Amino acid sequence: MDIKEIQNLIKFVAKSGASEVKLEMDDIKITIRTGSDSDTTIVHQVPAAQLPPQPVVSAAPVAEAPVAPAAAATPAASEDSKYITIKSPIIGTFYRKPAPDKPLFVEVGQTIGEGDVLCVIEAMKLFNEIESEVSGKIVKILVDDSSPVEFDQPLFLVDPS
Repeated sequence: MDIKEIQNLIKFVAKSGASEVKLEMDDIKITIRTGSDSDTTIVHQVPAAQLPPQPVVSAAPVAEAPVAPAAAATPAASEDSKYITIKSPIIGTFYRKPAPDKPLFVEVGQTIGEGDVLCVIEAMKLFNEIESEVSGKIVKILVDDSSPVEFDQPLFLVDPS
């Protein structure tokens, strides 16, 4: 199972409202949990040799969490609207450097082009390079180094002009 399939599974679980989904395949077991008291999704990968037999997929309904009313638009929000937001394509740990002794991928004020590596996100012991899909100038880095990130969480603001 590749990262795209896992991302699609997480999206499906989030939209379905299920509180927990377990998927067991030949060599991996994935458990995705969501809760009304927290908006986190947890994905575990365990070698199948260590697992007792379980049902392939189980889901339990969960009550909808109340949605907070949208905040009134502020001048800062209208300023940010001219920027492009680069979001995390996966859940994992955000790193600004390829290794502890290496320089940062990008810094605020740096001009980037399409295909430039902006960061890496570690997911299940795999380091995924996140490349820019736009050209522009980095205006703001929205996540601290070595921080956990969620799927679709904003990472960078880019000025395309």
